[in-house]
Amino acid sequence: MNEKVVSLTDAISDNVRAGDSIYLGVGHTRWTAAASEVVRQWWGKDPGFELLMLSLSSLGTLFFKGGLVRKVLTGYSGDTFPNFTPNPIFAASYARGEVEVEHWSFLAFTQRLEAAARGLPAIVTRSIAGSSMEENPAFTRVTTELGEIGLLAPLFPDVALLHAPVADRAGNVALHPPLLESPWGALAARRGAVVTVEKVVDDLSEWSHLVRIPAHRVLAVCEVPMGAHPGGLFSGALPVESYGEDYDFWIEARAASRRDDFDEWIRHWILDVSSPADYVERLGSKRVEKLRQKADPQSWRQEVIDNPPDLEAPINRWEMAAIWGARHLTERVIALKADAVLAGAGVANLAAWLAVAQAQAQGHAVQLTAEIGLWGYDPVPGDPFVLNHRNFPRSLMISDASTVLGSLVGGQGTTTLACLGGAQIDRRGNVNSTVIPGGAFLVGSGGGNDVASVCAEAIVVALLTPERTPSECGYITSPGKAVRALVTDFGILERSDAKSDLVLTAVAPGPESKDERIAAAVAACGWDLEVAETVRELEPPTQDEVNSLRTWDPQAWFLRNR
Repeated sequence: MNEKVVSLTDAISDNVRAGDSIYLGVGHTRWTAAASEVVRQWWGKDPGFELLMLSLSSLGTLFFKGGLVRKVLTGYSGDTFPNFTPNPIFAASYARGEVEVEHWSFLAFTQRLEAAARGLPAIVTRSIAGSSMEENPAFTRVTTELGEIGLLAPLFPDVALLHAPVADRAGNVALHPPLLESPWGALAARRGAVVTVEKVVDDLSEWSHLVRIPAHRVLAVCEVPMGAHPGGLFSGALPVESYGEDYDFWIEARAASRRDDFDEWIRHWILDVSSPADYVERLGSKRVEKLRQKADPQSWRQEVIDNPPDLEAPINRWEMAAIWGARHLTERVIALKADAVLAGAGVANLAAWLAVAQAQAQGHAVQLTAEIGLWGYDPVPGDPFVLNHRNFPRSLMISDASTVLGSLVGGQGTTTLACLGGAQIDRRGNVNSTVIPGGAFLVGSGGGNDVASVCAEAIVVALLTPERTPSECGYITSPGKAVRALVTDFGILERSDAKSDLVLTAVAPGPESKDERIAAAVAACGWDLEVAETVRELEPPTQDEVNSLRTWDPQAWFLRNR
């Protein structure tokens, strides 16, 4: 047997070269110790890497600060915890042209890696068309005898880096779903993959159904306990301990990236770390134990006790938008007999959770689904993040983005509705979450483009402000053809079909006269908002609805007025 177990230092120094196109696997682990080792070895050396990473988190800024990258291909460049926000380091680097960025949707990014792994010259996609990402050189629309189709060129990394629960000494790697972009990046890499694992085992035959990367595609295996930190690890029945995501660390990283002492933070957590064991020692045994306890599916119960929601606080604008969004979505689930609702990020996510709970309470067998690969999940109280690992064992099925975004959203025999967020939405329902031309960089598509391109119907939940509602989005992240409603704190804007404009059809309750509230909604919209002939009045939120939202998000990470 050709044993491939080496130290992390040797794995990176032997297999990562200047000028490489490096793929960093995200999956549900979100980070790998190998990425930190690349930053440590190449800091300040200007290696000119091309970084391929589905979702750049706050730690993605390390590659920018260290001058390691010349180009990025991604679906998301921003912070994730405690909320989904733009990061100034990404924004400044892109704006100054120091780093070139190519934006993709999550599914399109994954499909490009799949095409490369399969040796295909191109792969068909239903994403991207109708968005500003059509300008990407690796996408084209072709007229054929079968009709017009969208094609994506394959994406070949030179080397892949990812973290997994276990591997054997030969380099066979077992991964546990949900897998998000799956192992396509490792299988597509020209030279192969460097894989960090919690544990190296002698025999994987007991878990052969979870082996996703065969040994011949692996360059090196490194045993690195806690190697996904600050991401988490869901190991299922694999012979290693799981651990939850370290939200506090992500929040610390986000805050540090905005401070003058970010270099000192990087030095402590990355550059001066002598070994994986040293990193775990810096975390401290109490922190590690807390994260392992968090992997217990019932650990949310103690967190609810430790962080009780404030059920007496006055309702705020985001909560009103979420509750009215949930009600509207519930009505559409019933009308369309929907099989599923895909929950977007942030407040839209909470609105989707509430809508599905309401529809199920009325006897409808609708399921929640999420782009990471969850189907039929039941979100735990106390944690508003879809990627919360305690939601995984409460799912009817755990798979990957190709299954959810490529099949169950817009696929044969499945009616899926979407509840989305976005920085901007225009009169035709187009959503922008990427960049305001001539202005601020936002974050990117995530799975938004994939969902909006093919779902049966979508609603957007947002605050109604002139800045959020331009007449036309200068950049279209997600085409508006499926968007039928914008639900806001002022009321609901709807349209009858893909060619019409959004018009005001419902207005929020309040002490002012109905005409005054309609006028306020019109004034809050960035375009000349048309008012429907009949405008209904929305019922005030109930205390039960407010309690549900706050129970899911007791620390108001999403629901805080900003």
